[in-house]
Amino acid sequence: MAENSTNVRTKLALWGVRATARSLGAVAPGLTAAWAERLFLTPRRPRRSRTAEAVLAKGQQRVLKVEGERVAVWSWGEGPRVLLVHGWSGYGGQLTAFVQPLVDAGFSVVAYDAQGHGVSSGRTSSLPEMARLVAAVGRATGGPYAVVAHSFGAAAAAVAMRDGLKVERAVFLSPAADPRAGIRAFASTVGLSEGVWQRMAARIEARFDMRLRDLALPNFAPLLDVPLRIFHDVGDGEVPLVSGEAVARAWPRAKLTRTEGLGHFRILYAPEVVAPAAQFLAEGRPSNAWPAPELLASLAPARAPLRMVQGG
Repeated sequence: MAENSTNVRTKLALWGVRATARSLGAVAPGLTAAWAERLFLTPRRPRRSRTAEAVLAKGQQRVLKVEGERVAVWSWGEGPRVLLVHGWSGYGGQLTAFVQPLVDAGFSVVAYDAQGHGVSSGRTSSLPEMARLVAAVGRATGGPYAVVAHSFGAAAAAVAMRDGLKVERAVFLSPAADPRAGIRAFASTVGLSEGVWQRMAARIEARFDMRLRDLALPNFAPLLDVPLRIFHDVGDGEVPLVSGEAVARAWPRAKLTRTEGLGHFRILYAPEVVAPAAQFLAEGRPSNAWPAPELLASLAPARAPLRMVQGG
């Protein structure tokens, strides 16, 4: 009953958003574009898994201050670091199925909630900001050996790598290849006219002083000479398989594995994905010693566990 009520409320809310987009867009396209931009840049905070919370509770929690926001960071184990990067409207706990297999393989693991996500502070976020945060968390924890990234987080990790983040290996789960596709999908869902969503896209480019096409993975992936494993489900309803295929074609040392029946989220904890991904990372594991991330002074210990943050 509660789930049905939630679905009804969601449909009613979407109906209201679409009605606003149609009526306001017809008379004030500029104002509608500004409203849509704010909506587009505001992630949702999803229901948190008890299983994921239990894994996070066993990690060492720290707080990293980045661009005025308090970012929650967790770490486990010792050894070369693997950075777990969640996607849009996600949180670090979504990738915790990788923690124990990677620790058992001799890695330390770092997860975090991006700004505007999970228990970290902030109201809005974006691909450029998430990419900078991937690099910031990587630097603060001593530099990652590898990244495991999901969906929009894979795009953020790739942009961070393009902009100088050094990693030896990467695993992408259901990677989003082009932010322009995300904008078009958002516009279709919300009911924006072509003129309004193009204005919105122009506002986003002006806000971050960049071109959206420069954030499309296939346009810069040929420059990234890093071994990459991609896992993407043929029935992914959030990020279609063609996105993962585009990344695999453009990335010089990429291998794509297509899955069935896992969708966009079950792929994050399916044994047939987690095990080969961990094995792939272990194949190139360096033998030199790495300090445990919880010993690095650049992260401040959390005086108390961070709670859910609804605003900045």
